Amino acid sequence: MDNTFWAFIALVLFFILIWYAKAFPKMGKSLDDHAVRVRRELDEARALKEEAKQQLAEYQRRSQEAEREAKDILAAAQREAQALLEDARQRNEDYVTRRTQMAESKIAQAEAEAIAEVKASAVDLAIAAASKIVAEKAASGEAGRFVDQSLGEIRQRLH
Repeated sequence: MDNTFWAFIALVLFFILIWYAKAFPKMGKSLDDHAVRVRRELDEARALKEEAKQQLAEYQRRSQEAEREAKDILAAAQREAQALLEDARQRNEDYVTRRTQMAESKIAQAEAEAIAEVKASAVDLAIAAASKIVAEKAASGEAGRFVDQSLGEIRQRLH
């Protein structure tokens, strides 16, 4: 008997011992338990994957909403800035118009005052010249007094 025969006998005895100790059902049960754990872990992994997909979709939706909201805010700010700019332009134009009207009014008033002064001066000069001529030509004192009285009334009405 050679070594191969004894190795074969030892192997057969080993299998009988394992069968007698009921190790095969225990190994089968252990493998079944392991398969159940693996299935459970795979199910958990699938659930986590689905949850991650849902969270990614939610994040993308929120990101798009935030982007739209940011665009809306930017557009509103641009509209408001444009409105403020237009309002400032209108106020500036109104201010310039009012200032121009005030300046034109002051110029017209100064012009009217200057014309009135020139007229008053011309009237005063005309009165002075007329009174000098009448005084020279009038021989009597009564006529001179009448002229002086008339000239005084005219001066009072003009001033």
